[in-house]
Amino acid sequence: MKRLRQAGVWRAALGACSALLTACGREPAVDVTAELGAPLPILTQEELARFRAGEALFNRVFSPAEGLGPMFNENQCSACHTDPASGGTGEQKVVKATRFDGTACDLLAEAGGRNVRTQATPAMQARGLDRETVPEAATERGRFTVPFLFGLGLVEAIPESEIASRADPDDRDRDGISGRMGRTPDGRMGRFGRKADFATIEEFAAGALLLEMGLTSPLEPNEARANGQPLPQGVDPTPDPEMDARSLALLVDFVRFLAPPAPRTPEWSVARDSLARGERLFRRLGCEACHVPVMTTSSQIPSLDGKAVALYSDLLLHDMGPALANVCGPGATPTELRTAPLMGLGARRVFLHDGRAYSVRDAILMHGGEAQRSRDAFAALDYLEQLELIKFLDSR
Repeated sequence: MKRLRQAGVWRAALGACSALLTACGREPAVDVTAELGAPLPILTQEELARFRAGEALFNRVFSPAEGLGPMFNENQCSACHTDPASGGTGEQKVVKATRFDGTACDLLAEAGGRNVRTQATPAMQARGLDRETVPEAATERGRFTVPFLFGLGLVEAIPESEIASRADPDDRDRDGISGRMGRTPDGRMGRFGRKADFATIEEFAAGALLLEMGLTSPLEPNEARANGQPLPQGVDPTPDPEMDARSLALLVDFVRFLAPPAPRTPEWSVARDSLARGERLFRRLGCEACHVPVMTTSSQIPSLDGKAVALYSDLLLHDMGPALANVCGPGATPTELRTAPLMGLGARRVFLHDGRAYSVRDAILMHGGEAQRSRDAFAALDYLEQLELIKFLDSR
């Protein structure tokens, strides 16, 4: 069956298919969206229990006696992922530093480039270090806002083949869009992270525990160095791993089972008509070439299988031009970023990877590189047309 890529067309088809499946005695399509911070509405009792147990860990404040630090940014996951609900974003920005020679990327992992941390435990402060600095070898530095975690379990369940089918690294169709698959440090396909350098939620979570909170786990069993130097004796007495496999799995299930946000549908027909015009402009300007409205999941977990997720991203890397350049990644140049999902956009306060834009309009006008053509087409619209497109995006 031909893939339905336009969000409006997809929703109409979903309604028709749902009625047809019901008539045939098969289970109709299920709405998996919910209010921000809520679990998927289709979980089993066991899955919901794991979600709640993971939520408690997500909101738990860790102490140095429990393994926090000795270098860290915050002492709980929800200290960053808190706005507008648990699993959301925050005001903090992560600083990363890399070295790029034009072809190869050095993550400067041993020197602390993966996350330049801003706090230290009292034991570490007593040794004269209260924060880290950017490695001297760095040629690039990037600041990154805290990402939304809503709907990530569904994003993880999108087949690699569906993501790969949209990649066009050599721009063979000559449309100016040449998305590339991101890569993890060991060469697997990545889909999480601004540089698409994490393959799974588990890896993403374990990396955050280590680099944001200084908590080791079975996936990240070794403490990160401090400013590239080995940790002094006695500053981290808690045995490793500081978070066991069961706790890590529960934390992952909290993120995995967070529901994607529900689109905001206006009550008045005039407003709905305006959103429909904004959606048509979204397609006309070519925005959906990268911000793919809908993908379908495939998973061994029934709650995540066969679900349509309106993420508005192709999960590929695209060259966004020199103005938005930051660090490199295992499979990304400094100018390449993974297409940011637009679901939940209306709940954000700042935009782009580093939060430099304070409005959706400004964020669009800062697009460059492969997005330059769509950016220029948006700039050429009259004010009311721009407003309708922005209102549509805000409703996602």
